[in-house]
Amino acid sequence: MSEQMNPLWNLFIRAVQEEVKPALGCTEPISLALACAIAAEQLDGDITHIDAWVSPNLMKNGLGVTVPGTGMVGLPIAAALGAIGGDAQSGLEVLKSVSSEALDRAKFLLASGHVQVKLQEPCDDILYSRACVYAEGESASVTIAGGHTRVVKIEHQGETRFMLDEEQQCCADDPLAILSQTTLFQILAFVEQVPFSAIRFILESARLNDALSQEGLIGRWGLHIGATLRKQQGRGFIAQDLGSEIVIRTSAASDARMGGATLPAMSNSGSGNQGITATMPVLVVAEHVQADDEKLARALMLSHLSAIYIHHQLPRLSALCAATTAGMGSAAGMAWLMDGRYDAIAMAISSMIGDVSGMICDGASNSCAMKVSTSVTSAWKSVMMALDDSAVTGNEGIVAHDVEQSIANLCALACRSMQETDRQIIEIMAKKAS
Repeated sequence: MSEQMNPLWNLFIRAVQEEVKPALGCTEPISLALACAIAAEQLDGDITHIDAWVSPNLMKNGLGVTVPGTGMVGLPIAAALGAIGGDAQSGLEVLKSVSSEALDRAKFLLASGHVQVKLQEPCDDILYSRACVYAEGESASVTIAGGHTRVVKIEHQGETRFMLDEEQQCCADDPLAILSQTTLFQILAFVEQVPFSAIRFILESARLNDALSQEGLIGRWGLHIGATLRKQQGRGFIAQDLGSEIVIRTSAASDARMGGATLPAMSNSGSGNQGITATMPVLVVAEHVQADDEKLARALMLSHLSAIYIHHQLPRLSALCAATTAGMGSAAGMAWLMDGRYDAIAMAISSMIGDVSGMICDGASNSCAMKVSTSVTSAWKSVMMALDDSAVTGNEGIVAHDVEQSIANLCALACRSMQETDRQIIEIMAKKAS
């Protein structure tokens, strides 16, 4: 059916399929785990030691995050587990089938001091990892750069087995390239008119992320923000209303994901938290208005594609917390469910830019769930304002009269002046780590 559609719609669908994928664990440590798993796949015999090098931004996002199923934080355990028990063919779910035996072996390798992860400096790629894995006289190295699963080089015993043809890839049909010439209005027209059968797949994001949310509510994962707020509801300290439900269920999913639950998140733009933020508020509102599967799918597609559209104008990793931009996607999805007008969507996004545009990313950790909860609170507040035709206007701060210019202003800050902020954050975190 997709071949008969508007060619632009096909590209939108492919962009979502490219950027919305299941991921088990925080995607930066998982990217290193994948590099180690692919390197180990080239070898025979038991793994004896691992040397790895990562970009400062990948180090920032790997220092304080729990690796699923291990109860441990950091890049070294991710590297060891990827090499010893990872599935090299599973992408961002590389650790989904790790056995208890593999975990024990990985912990032993780590405790023996045979896993080293260092900064790659200088490093031109924001997202970069190189793993050299050794096994009884053999070695293999894998380099991932420019994307969490983008393998650019594989070597065995110093000989190149694979080298990504950068020129050929640039010439290939890239569905994300269309986003630089896209508008939110075009995205909305697509969402409202595309055949349901072509976007039904996005419902899987609701299933996966809601399962994480339910896990977060029953366990003490991470900071257990969602579970704590639910408890405070029972005490009468927090209202039992739609806004609270959005915050609680979304936070709970992030709690579980950052706390190391062995359930995949449906990610967005390479981030599980962005996927959660783009999904859960829309699902909660859809349940409230009793939307059917088709309406839910359209709202989810609007949220995820809007989040991708905004994030595409940012560096892959930056000092700007991308839960905020994913929240702008969920604001679009919620506004559409409750109002349907383009103007309401544009107003909600503009208000969010006026509200949470300065939130920094100081690495992946349990506290990400706090930022997720803040972002979805802002999203819901902005939607409520839009329903009353109220919004931050172009006379205020970095917000412009046109929502596209507001987005461009926000992304310009992240691409330029916030780069120095990013360097200082990394410097502070590096001192803590040492």
